[in-house]
Amino acid sequence: MLSKEIGSIKGVGKQREKLFWRLGIRTAGDMLCYYPRGYEDRSRIKKIAELEEGESVCVRATACTVLKTSRPRKGLSYQKVTVTDGSGVLFLTWFNHDWMVRDFDLSAEYTYYGRAAVKNGRVEMSNPVIVRENKIEPIYPLTGGLTQNVFRSVMARCAAYAGEVPESLPGWLRERYTLCGAEYALRNIHFPGDFEKFQFARTRLAFEELLLLRLGLKLLKQRRVRLNGVPLRRAEGVAEFLKLLPYPLTNAQKRVAREIADDLAGGAQSDGQSVKVMNRLVQGDVGSGKTVVAAIAMLIAADSGAQAAMMVPTGILAEQHYRALSGLFAALGVSVVLLTGSQTAKQKRDAREKLANGQARVAIGTHALIQDGVAFQNLCLVVTDEQHRFGVKQRAALAGKGDAPHLLVMTATPIPRTLSMILYGDLDVSVIDELPPGRQRIDTFSVDEGMRERVNQFMLKQIDGGRQVYIVCPLVEESEAAELKSASEYAERLRGTVFRGRTVGLVHGKMKAAEKDDVMRRFAAGETDALVSTTVIEVGVNVPNATLMVVENAERFGLSQLHQLRGRVGRGAHRSYCVLFCQGGNAVTEQRMRIMRETNDGFKIAETDLRLRGPGEFFGTRQHGLPELKIANLYLDTELIAKSGEAADQILRTDPALRGAEHSLIKTKIDTMFEEIGGIELT
Repeated sequence: MLSKEIGSIKGVGKQREKLFWRLGIRTAGDMLCYYPRGYEDRSRIKKIAELEEGESVCVRATACTVLKTSRPRKGLSYQKVTVTDGSGVLFLTWFNHDWMVRDFDLSAEYTYYGRAAVKNGRVEMSNPVIVRENKIEPIYPLTGGLTQNVFRSVMARCAAYAGEVPESLPGWLRERYTLCGAEYALRNIHFPGDFEKFQFARTRLAFEELLLLRLGLKLLKQRRVRLNGVPLRRAEGVAEFLKLLPYPLTNAQKRVAREIADDLAGGAQSDGQSVKVMNRLVQGDVGSGKTVVAAIAMLIAADSGAQAAMMVPTGILAEQHYRALSGLFAALGVSVVLLTGSQTAKQKRDAREKLANGQARVAIGTHALIQDGVAFQNLCLVVTDEQHRFGVKQRAALAGKGDAPHLLVMTATPIPRTLSMILYGDLDVSVIDELPPGRQRIDTFSVDEGMRERVNQFMLKQIDGGRQVYIVCPLVEESEAAELKSASEYAERLRGTVFRGRTVGLVHGKMKAAEKDDVMRRFAAGETDALVSTTVIEVGVNVPNATLMVVENAERFGLSQLHQLRGRVGRGAHRSYCVLFCQGGNAVTEQRMRIMRETNDGFKIAETDLRLRGPGEFFGTRQHGLPELKIANLYLDTELIAKSGEAADQILRTDPALRGAEHSLIKTKIDTMFEEIGGIELT
């Protein structure tokens, strides 16, 4: 019955069936795997006198006034009654509950569930639920047209089929880690008898989800380790390259460069003929010098007679890297070509020819590198910069241009170290945790609208002093739903007011790549005083002359994103600033802005961002190439993460390809989990 169509379940029918489809639910089995996002504890009853501000709880009470209805205007009514349990008085209000006047029994004792609020010395609840049964109720993420009550009733019918769900975890594993069975877990994740049963159920389901993720990533890593790469051991040009740099490498850069060189040479894995393929991630905060480390890796490839390709997300960033590296590489006899979508047909053709005949040893470009017409003579190293902007398939497409090339991925998004094993479980991780000497701290301020005029004057002061300014907005066009600054509208307004007589550029994600590149190029060249932008500049051009970053509606951005934006300034010799405009000042917003003011440490900011926003928003799972997690929490489930990794190792030691009968369901579930990101192709 798990395959029973959702439309045939009592309470659904053809009318509601499409609403369930919208949630990805087509069968009773799908329904069982659609987990609650939270719970209401309607089993806990408190006295009115004990109620605290903001808590959601049940109260058992009788009416001490008549239930009255008022109609302040057409289409709106509200019902009020005062109730007591002997310890105090509670004021209840419902909106548009006209039927209650008829059905409400003034002499009956009801149980009310709601959120307590203390106003002017009295305790109130708005729209409390009259509870018929004291129990824990699940709350589901729904779509318009479905109510919690309807969804719960359908889920209760589907829960009757939980016993048909096959057990995927071997008995020894459940016993070792004290995990309940699949049927128990599914029944109690939806309708737990108490929170102890809920926790037992959630632990089992989260453990299984993490186990599948850990196994999948380990299998990906195993498959890559089995690939034979080309050993890249010659590095004569590296010493000369370092002499050409205007500054010495930091100790962190030296350490990471050695790790990469060891990988490329094969290290202890070398049999003298072939080596394992490198799959390494380099994490480094904004300005930590990741590009120089990547350049060293590409030089090693070129010195070894191979080719290297570096793919970046924007044309302007590709040009920046090309300008920075081509001159240095040319002095070492290494030819570099640029390949982007905005080049002329002749430029693209020339670049492709040089790559195909081996004349060019290094390619720097955008997605244009993975187009069908691009071929390499001997591609042995692939580098992706700002890797979170590329999906797994895009990285694989570039790697497919060579024969098992080494892979180096880089990111300026600091990921908390405790989570790197999950997010990058199929990669070896290096961290550049040291900034070059002289890299200045950016003075950061969070302000409200009361500071608008002072900030406007400060922007003009920077421009009149020969500097440039970034202004970042969260939207492209005005939104009636919220008072958010719109990049398009705001740029036009600034041109006619604050920046009259100055040049204002505009760049946003809806523009064509060539248009964005042109705007960014003019700003980099100093032809534009101020650049109004959406977050497309988060990864962008290096403009040492830009000294002020102003972010509108900063409360709408994640902390890590704000840190990336702030990193656009402070790249030159001039003192730099970041101003964060906030609308509304709740406690969480103030906590987030305080961390931005107090530290420039990207890892500390990332930890706070993850704790306050949760892993879903922080990671942008699809961008990072991870399957979506339904129930496990990458921030809270640290103990389960460790245990699931231990279990995954044990399983793979005894059954490396998951061919055993007791692992067949696990293998099927891994295939399903990784399907959306290109699959694992288990054999």
